[in-house]
Amino acid sequence: MGWLECCARCLIGAPFASLVATGLCFFGVALFCGCGHEALTGTERLIETYFSKNYQDYEYLIDVIHAFQYVIYGTASFFFLYGALLLAEGFYTTGAVRQIFGDYKTTICGKGLSATFVGVTYALTIVWLLVFACSAVPVYIYFNTWTTCQSIAIPSKTSASIGTLCADARMYGVLPWNAFPGKVCGSNLLSICKTPEFQMTFHLFIAAFVGAAATLISLLTYMIAATYNFAVLKLMGRGTKF
Repeated sequence: MGWLECCARCLIGAPFASLVATGLCFFGVALFCGCGHEALTGTERLIETYFSKNYQDYEYLIDVIHAFQYVIYGTASFFFLYGALLLAEGFYTTGAVRQIFGDYKTTICGKGLSATFVGVTYALTIVWLLVFACSAVPVYIYFNTWTTCQSIAIPSKTSASIGTLCADARMYGVLPWNAFPGKVCGSNLLSICKTPEFQMTFHLFIAAFVGAAATLISLLTYMIAATYNFAVLKLMGRGTKF
């Protein structure tokens, strides 16, 4: 009975909201960063192979892609560290954990640390909303291209001539307007859509978008849990010293 009581008390004291948020955060960041990195590499290859023959046309794009890939490395490292810190903070400040470990007064440092986590998590959530919105852009571009290919493959879906159905990388700002050819039309575009490179890159961007959504949900969960923890520390006056 003593062993069962011990297990029950440990389960009651676990910060389940922080645990769920941490799992979502790790999963989402890994999916976003891993798939996003490979999707950017695939986009670079597609541009080089099919949309421009002049390196100067896509030189700036390659620099931007490489910069984003380095940002991805930093993002992954930061979120894995920050997620672990938030999980530790959840264990320290959960009301059930305080009841298990005793009746102590919270310190000013503990309250300040909890308030800091609330503020930082709120700021990260705002920033990640922008990241989430930006991650939808390549999905939209690839989806439009895929839809155009479907119209070419099944002419009955559209009244336009197959030769006029094109994917223009210049229209989305991926390439400058003087890039040649800059766009691919008709059967040539259909052959690109059938390549494993295009299919894989498209699905990788979708996976990165899903990862961004999961990370956003985890940040919202963290923010709610951290706000609750801070309110308990400030108003109830019962807690562990940390």
